[in-house]
Amino acid sequence: MTARPPRPSTQSEFFWKTKTLEEMSDSEWESLCDGCARCCLEKLEDEDTGKIYFTHISCTLLDAGLCACKDYPNRSAKVADCVRLTPENVRTLNWLPPSCGYKLVAEGRDLYWWHPLVSGDPNTVHDAGVSVRGRVWGTEAEVDVADLEDHIVRWPGVIPKRARLKTRPPSK
Repeated sequence: MTARPPRPSTQSEFFWKTKTLEEMSDSEWESLCDGCARCCLEKLEDEDTGKIYFTHISCTLLDAGLCACKDYPNRSAKVADCVRLTPENVRTLNWLPPSCGYKLVAEGRDLYWWHPLVSGDPNTVHDAGVSVRGRVWGTEAEVDVADLEDHIVRWPGVIPKRARLKTRPPSK
């Protein structure tokens, strides 16, 4: 059985298709973040299987309404387990959500229609239902670590149906 040839990219002229992750400038690298904030949710890992479980509990620095870090430049100093994404680790981290721009580009895939680099609008990530906006229950400062398993949710590991469309759905 032969593998299907990859679909032609509609994004072949954009920097994320012409440069490797290592060749990107700092601003290009940062722009790969779609602003969904799913990576800012607390996650649990099953030690036996390695399976990752997302919760609807966020990092203390996440502004859940804006889906942005309250102190991005100092996040690693303030949150000991904050992971800075790099070209090396995005290829190996098993907890990045399936919609993550860094993950998609590392895998040679196109960004979705709602990604701000494609749409030109930072709000399309929210319109597509991909962001954590309105879905965070609390922060890690408000929930005991022992209780995190009571807050496991499925949605951060799933791409919403309307977000999987090839183009933006028409407005109602």
